[in-house]
Amino acid sequence: MPGDTAGLQGPPPDDPAPAIELIDVHQVYGTGEGSVYALRGIDLTVGAGEYVAIMGPSGSGKSTLMNVLGCLDIPSTGHYLLDGTDVGTLGENELARVRNRALGFVFQSFNLVPRMTALQNVELPLVYGGVPRRERRQRALEALDGVGLADRGDHRPQALSGGQQQRVAIARALVTSPTLILADEPTGNLDSVSTGEILDIFDSLAAGGRTIVIITHEEDVAERSHRVLTIADGRIVRDRPLSDRRMEQGVLS
Repeated sequence: MPGDTAGLQGPPPDDPAPAIELIDVHQVYGTGEGSVYALRGIDLTVGAGEYVAIMGPSGSGKSTLMNVLGCLDIPSTGHYLLDGTDVGTLGENELARVRNRALGFVFQSFNLVPRMTALQNVELPLVYGGVPRRERRQRALEALDGVGLADRGDHRPQALSGGQQQRVAIARALVTSPTLILADEPTGNLDSVSTGEILDIFDSLAAGGRTIVIITHEEDVAERSHRVLTIADGRIVRDRPLSDRRMEQGVLS
């Protein structure tokens, strides 16, 4: 396990309200005969502190679903409630604040700014959020320490391995203490050792009460979650809980 993630783990929530609730969500692109039905009546509830994996073939709708969850797309019809708020009622400025403060994104390609150091990359969401310099520096240092990179803060991305870059990306996602972590194929560009390190971090975050949704095409990555959803043709066709098995193995606290 690379580093101690204790400082990044939120306490288990007292409020039993779900972190995510999708109600009959449809997503349609285009009009008329050119319409593409990407999502077809998605109903989904994810409880606070759940760790959910989404799987499905190319074109199944899983990336569109992730875009909806990340408030990058608003459903054509239906409702998406994030922490109890219907995002369809929010204006552009409010959506931008939600993306900055309530959501943490982790991508396959890391999406780090090459000219910035690891510390500066982690600070970016706080810069956009208007957090004072001293506070954002302290929070970014704590986030890097939590993923085991306290001694790499002054390194630029090109001086870091792929696994280290992804850990920087995770620290950046966590630095705002978001409601939800969204990870899109976060191990897709990593070797097996780095993949294990990243999944260990997600395990620790989930055990500490973080809500995580991860898209993956790798069965062994999905098996580390609490619950696996399979999507096909814009519909959830399977919802398989793994919590009981993981508890038996002692993975969850």
